[in-house]
Amino acid sequence: MTGIFLLLTVALFSQPADIEIAHITSVEDRPNDAGDALIITFSTVSSDDIASYLLFRREKDVSGEWIMVVEEFALGSTGVIVDGYDPDYPVISGTAYEYRIASVCFSGDTLFDDPFTAASIAEAELFNTDVLPVFVAVVLFILLIFYYFHRAISGAQLYLRPISGIDAIDEAIGRATEMGKPILYVPGLSTIQDVATIASLTILSRVARKVAEYQTPIMVPNADPIVYTVAEESVKQAYIEAGRADSYNPDSVFFITTSQFAYVAAVNGMMLRDKPATNFFLGMFWAESLLLAETGALSGAIQIAGTDAVVQLPFFITTCDYTLIGEELYAASAYLGREPKQIAGVKGQDACKAIIMFFIVMGLILSTLAAITGNDSLMFLKEIISVNAAN
Repeated sequence: MTGIFLLLTVALFSQPADIEIAHITSVEDRPNDAGDALIITFSTVSSDDIASYLLFRREKDVSGEWIMVVEEFALGSTGVIVDGYDPDYPVISGTAYEYRIASVCFSGDTLFDDPFTAASIAEAELFNTDVLPVFVAVVLFILLIFYYFHRAISGAQLYLRPISGIDAIDEAIGRATEMGKPILYVPGLSTIQDVATIASLTILSRVARKVAEYQTPIMVPNADPIVYTVAEESVKQAYIEAGRADSYNPDSVFFITTSQFAYVAAVNGMMLRDKPATNFFLGMFWAESLLLAETGALSGAIQIAGTDAVVQLPFFITTCDYTLIGEELYAASAYLGREPKQIAGVKGQDACKAIIMFFIVMGLILSTLAAITGNDSLMFLKEIISVNAAN
């Protein structure tokens, strides 16, 4: 700040008259923002004597000091400065400002323009037109969801493509029942805030209900105390819904430890000692995925895994009999429960994906045709489709 005041002092006593200086031409509100920025346009100077521009600001009708808010170097200057980027000098919405631009010479002189009173003030817009395609996509998505909700509630049979990993759940539970061996269900190692954990707990309630009907033992080890509490209530409620409340074993759902590899060692020991017939690995996993799945494969159990951790999917695919990939884990609850609203949600998402795929394919076709023919109109259509697909 001392250097700035020295520059101001020099400018007041000496301003060379043979050097052209910059002048502010307009101050406008930046569109599509929260009312926290103004666009200042000024006439640039072509002189080689100018090193940079300094933008000063103060509130209108308030006697106060001029505050330097922006420094713009002359090299490659566009003649446009946005005031509001610096968090130390925020633009207040609804406040009128005066601006002054200074041209700093290589000689050390600072030449000031006359104060410019901004005709515009910063105002927040209710709607950002730059994200209009996103708004249209959201509205379309909501309409599709409600359309399928209406169809499902009306009794229409909505088709969902079969997923082998989900179809195999009943078979895996039945095999454990026939062999008289327990089922191991690992709900991942993440916390309850993780979407994959919530999806896993939803599937656990469906699996527990089947287990209660078949009177098959189940083991649900947990690595998070909150997940343990929710899992315990889910399994208990499943036994009640199945009419087998007296068969529920409180020790079937238990907490081990929050330590990653200590948990893995404990679960691997259970697989080798108790020899469960079926292992479920559904939820969020990290480096322990291969350790768990490989031990389960060596024990001879049927293994069904599912996660949205892309890095861990190859390990599950190579060591498990069935793997739910990505959002198949989220859709599993709808597949198992066949609840109309959940099925409608899956159908609505699939319809939106089909629309996005259509835009992508059309963009590829138009890009290819535009490259072959050089037709500008095709390029225009391609840009529109690409922007909508990206948003």
